[in-house]
Amino acid sequence: MKYLFLDKLTQNFSELLNDNEGYNVIIEVGNEPNKKTFAAHSAILRYRSSYFNKELKNTVPNINNSIKTITIQNIPAQVFEIILKYIYYGIMDTENIDERTIYDLMIIANKFELEELSMKLESHLIEFEASWLKTHFSFVYHSIFKNNKFENLKKCCNDIIARYPKFIFESTEFTSFSESVLVSILERDDLQMKESVIWDYLIKWGTAQIPTLPEKLERWTDENFMTLKSTLQQCLPLIRYFHISNPDVLDKIKPYKKILDKQLWNDLKQHLILPYRPILSIILPPRVYIKQELPSRINLAPEPPPRMYIPPRINLAPEPPPRVYIKQELPSRINLAPEPPPRMYIPPRINLAPEPPPRVNEPFSTIINEGHAAIISSWINNKPTSYSLTKIPYEFKLILRGSKDGFAPRTFWDICHGHVNTIVISKVKETGEIIGGFNPLFWDKTRSDWIKTNKSFIFSFQDGSSQNPILSRVKDENYAIFCHCHKNKVGPRFGKAEFMLKSCESDFTQDCLNQCKESKYYQKSLRKKSVAHTFSIIDYEVLKVVKKI
Repeated sequence: MKYLFLDKLTQNFSELLNDNEGYNVIIEVGNEPNKKTFAAHSAILRYRSSYFNKELKNTVPNINNSIKTITIQNIPAQVFEIILKYIYYGIMDTENIDERTIYDLMIIANKFELEELSMKLESHLIEFEASWLKTHFSFVYHSIFKNNKFENLKKCCNDIIARYPKFIFESTEFTSFSESVLVSILERDDLQMKESVIWDYLIKWGTAQIPTLPEKLERWTDENFMTLKSTLQQCLPLIRYFHISNPDVLDKIKPYKKILDKQLWNDLKQHLILPYRPILSIILPPRVYIKQELPSRINLAPEPPPRMYIPPRINLAPEPPPRVYIKQELPSRINLAPEPPPRMYIPPRINLAPEPPPRVNEPFSTIINEGHAAIISSWINNKPTSYSLTKIPYEFKLILRGSKDGFAPRTFWDICHGHVNTIVISKVKETGEIIGGFNPLFWDKTRSDWIKTNKSFIFSFQDGSSQNPILSRVKDENYAIFCHCHKNKVGPRFGKAEFMLKSCESDFTQDCLNQCKESKYYQKSLRKKSVAHTFSIIDYEVLKVVKKI
């Protein structure tokens, strides 16, 4: 017979956590002024969390007292306290925790590699917090695609979008979604939207990612079309071109034919004229529309006995044959089709759109402010004077933050791959100055050569102030940006290291290898000759520049 004394064990671990003696780890959580310190025990942390196991191995203890200190930023102290209690007790009580905190706990549990807790909270949100999910749908959908986990939550959201696509396509945040989000939607065979309309939204999303495009299509250059093609490279193969009507192909697809492969466009033209002649391009199947299935379901429900399908004399039957009853049912079922199905649990889009996600008030950057953004926007548009704060034409969307996502060079390439029109900004440890660069093209982790463009530039703000900034535009477009072959050591590099983030320790903040060399391919140097061209950073960010609609 096996006896379990789990209540007593939980009590003892609770006492251990609250004991001020015997600890050998200090965890500093949060940012000033809300930073909080927690005492813990390395043995428990190591065996309960592989994340803390790695952190403890890489942390040097204090010489005086042998205590290791771990610093964790961008996590609320009260949320971490719940996580720490789970690590010690093995208990998570959601009864008195609000829905947003449960969502944050799921994200943080995933960060700390507490897979069991993360999966349980994901299931809890889907099963018990549907109302909160639907109210904050855009926020949830946007944030879960930043992680490689939460597949069940992604599927739940995608099922909703497939049935009600306008819920996301007509959202004010549509153009700010990442490419991976768009790909997951376009892959759906049951996406309930006309293919030509899907194409319209795809073009809308793509052009919003490239703020430097001319407003009028007739002014576009071949480079503009190639930039759009690169931006949409993962999405274009998912469009069902051969199921778009002839007028829509001519009116909507033809103006953008340069972003299609030549073979695809030639096959599409042939298909318009000779639809039955074989072609070389792959023809994806048409999307399955749920509304088209309704009549067949109605006919199947009251299925009559086989003998009733062949009545001897139709006019002799005193009552209408069973088929007539089916026809009588059609209007009532058909009338219901335009209305939301009874099982739909999403409120109308109009009620949801105005409500912003809870984090909307967070600053877009912890390094630059609106004043910096106004100046950078004017540089992008070649405007001689800075925009006023109320007339900034661009939004700056955070893609990566070192203090949140990590400072390894490989992390930069993995997260920023495929993103166009990005600003890389870093804050120098020694001086507080802000150094950055603008890349109008997309970062490509598969390349190991120069990226050619005449629109990139690098810049600096002395002492972090927006006063007297230095702007240095590329002067040799053939050597604007370099994709280094050693992506485990070198991150973004503009010109001949006129601005470059580099580390041999997989951490841009550690070994002081970041550089601003004397200008060669850019107009001017960002740092004076009297100042060392290598430096360490406190933090860095990559922001996507998106034109406001």
